[in-house]
Amino acid sequence: MHAFSRSTASTPTAVAVPPSLSLPVIEAAFPRQLHPYWPRLQEKTRTWLLEKRLMPADKVEEYADGLCYTDLMAGYYIGAPDDVLQAIGDYSAWFFVWDDRHDRDIVHHRPAAWRRLRFRLHAAVDSPAEHLRHGDPLVAGFADSVLRLYSFLPRTWNARFARHFHAVIEAYDREFRNRIEGHIPTVEEYLALRRLTFAHRIWTDLLEPSAERELPDGVRKHPAYRRAALLSQEFAAWYNDLCSLPKEIAGDEVHNLGISLITHEGLTLEEAVTEVRRRVETCISDFLVAERAALEFADSLADGTVREKELGAAVRACVGNMRNWFSSVYWFHHESGRYMVDSWDDRSTPPYVHNEAAGEK
Repeated sequence: MHAFSRSTASTPTAVAVPPSLSLPVIEAAFPRQLHPYWPRLQEKTRTWLLEKRLMPADKVEEYADGLCYTDLMAGYYIGAPDDVLQAIGDYSAWFFVWDDRHDRDIVHHRPAAWRRLRFRLHAAVDSPAEHLRHGDPLVAGFADSVLRLYSFLPRTWNARFARHFHAVIEAYDREFRNRIEGHIPTVEEYLALRRLTFAHRIWTDLLEPSAERELPDGVRKHPAYRRAALLSQEFAAWYNDLCSLPKEIAGDEVHNLGISLITHEGLTLEEAVTEVRRRVETCISDFLVAERAALEFADSLADGTVREKELGAAVRACVGNMRNWFSSVYWFHHESGRYMVDSWDDRSTPPYVHNEAAGEK
């Protein structure tokens, strides 16, 4: 089917959404929004990728805008101050480049390169200022984006972000070993790992600087807030699996909900696609229930002092952006060149990646 995505391109175009990936409820009930800073975000992140040498100039020129990394963030963190959105946008672009380096290190059997990068990122998240001039552009770019993210909220938020990112690095290491060994995780093993490699907690943490307030533990850990946050991220991870299944089968991947279902549950490819889609649709309906509970919780916080009202407003803003994540993720997967496998010369090698052994230098 065709649906108007309200694309971030200068001229809106009809985006073809295959029937197997079409979610009418997203198109009808989750209207897409876009941060007004987006044009500058796209321009400045493109420049940042060049300055930090995270992608070769020819790759940036040909592919950066079409990959829509900034569109994804500009559709999510609505209401964020411009400098916060810029830091998030650069960090997000870095994350995709890191994911591609991780993939290439696996494909080209570069365990030593991956091990070095893993330890360097662990060090950089704890002391980014000391890694701004690191020789590996991926480490230096990470340090730059994280140092900026650390400037917005208190040290307690920074420590939480660092703790969550350390867990992401280690999850990526488990993925590295699984792929090298050809180990396809069970469904439950995969779901637990996916919450870490998709960085559920990181993207949820970043709702707070966007709302210009660190949320207290009692709010973040409240069941109503946590459930809405988790469902928004689960949707994104599982919809990504649904859309990227052909790409990941072509690339001999072992990490995809569909692949785990086929391997360990005995499903056919068609049945696995149906099951992943069912889980995605359940996420949406469950979120609509959780969203109401989270907004009621936000309203309950606002029934007191000015400070409490401000906290309630911040929670409401965070929950509102959890909703925005659904439409932003949905359209990203149909606009970004990252998932247009059929247009690649080699279905196992994305044309936008830097395929050299950068980590071995």
